[in-house]
Amino acid sequence: MAASTTSPPDRSFRVVAPVIALCWLAVFFDGMDVNIYGATMPHLLADESLGFTPASAGSIGSWTTFGMLIGALTAGTLTDWLGRKPLVVGSVVLFSVGSALCAVATGATVFGAGRFLSGLGLGGLMPIGLAIVAEFAPPRRAALATGLMMTSYHAGGMAATGIGLVIAPEHGWRWVFWAGVLPAVIAVPLVLKWLPESPGVLFARGRTEEAYAVADRFRLERPGVQQAPQAGAKGRMTAITALFAPGTRWATPLLWIASFAGLLLVYGVSTWLPELMRATGYSLSSSVTFLMVINAGGIVGMLVAGRTADRFGPVKVSALWFVLTAVGTFLLRAQLPIGVAYAVVFVTGIWLFSAQVMVYAATSRVYAPRERATGLGWVTGIGRTGAVVGPTLGGAVLAGGDAGLGFTTFAVTAVLGALAISLVPLAMKNRRGRSPDTAPALVPSAD
Repeated sequence: MAASTTSPPDRSFRVVAPVIALCWLAVFFDGMDVNIYGATMPHLLADESLGFTPASAGSIGSWTTFGMLIGALTAGTLTDWLGRKPLVVGSVVLFSVGSALCAVATGATVFGAGRFLSGLGLGGLMPIGLAIVAEFAPPRRAALATGLMMTSYHAGGMAATGIGLVIAPEHGWRWVFWAGVLPAVIAVPLVLKWLPESPGVLFARGRTEEAYAVADRFRLERPGVQQAPQAGAKGRMTAITALFAPGTRWATPLLWIASFAGLLLVYGVSTWLPELMRATGYSLSSSVTFLMVINAGGIVGMLVAGRTADRFGPVKVSALWFVLTAVGTFLLRAQLPIGVAYAVVFVTGIWLFSAQVMVYAATSRVYAPRERATGLGWVTGIGRTGAVVGPTLGGAVLAGGDAGLGFTTFAVTAVLGALAISLVPLAMKNRRGRSPDTAPALVPSAD
């Protein structure tokens, strides 16, 4: 049977809801596991038997982020070869086992090894989840689907905060990390039973009838040679070198820069916002509440940005959101009335987190289907260097005693992100007039 050349027009969210729901669940546990460390930090430092110091706690945080960087680069490159489902399962198992290792750790070294292992799984899951959603999302709703999936990350972060507040004081920090084993118990069986494999991956393995069956079930385009990734080590190298093909060779580093700026903001602000607000003059309780408020804004922002990007394009929305983030963070330099401050933090959360997610949505449109997972893996992986730099940079600025300079630093970073993502369409002008804001997200490249 021949593969069709156009996407079926009647694919809806109802048809692909099981796929997006499973990705949502997996990324929810991803967000929960990432934030468990911060939620238990006071209890870890107070446990003398563990031997934690502020310096070792910071180092372990860096090990986690370094593991996420490796996981994103590796999983994004391997997923077209090994398949989406096995790597989703492997990623969830990795960060669940890492959490269990932390729960039984008797010293900082073993605990750090557990966090590094968790980081490998946490970093690997994100690009795979993004690639799955980009492939299965309804036509012209890819950005909304991406934003919808990413609300789960913030929901997971808020769940981790709640678990830390309820369980750790009464039962100890170890039980919080035992809760981090739940993904392997809950998500893995559901993924194994219900998550479909990519039709392109199945087609590349010669499982043509199965590939067509999945495509027909979810009303996707039946895969052909263009959608199928090449097999073997040569195929992996081909996918990587394709990121620097004539149509994308300049867009790729620009996406990396935008992702770096976005994740520097996400992790820098998430780590240091309470302390920056305290240094600006707010009370301790208000400063901690600001973190919950900005994450609530992040959930709203994912939905707003997704719907807006499906209409105007993810590049335009990401660039505008970065600019608005710069405005919001710069306004926080001043000690505003508490109600105004909460409002500014909330709307800044709407812009800040989804500016980064729309970089991912733009990435899904820049690369052809056979390179998309690799492209997303490298964009998220290189972006993780921003996740390393953000907390360190924020801490260095705050150590100087100038909270205003900290907010200014984040504002300048947001401007850098806006500039980088804005230049992506210009970098693709030679790609037969294609732009990531006008090209269909779910059809093969015209190249």
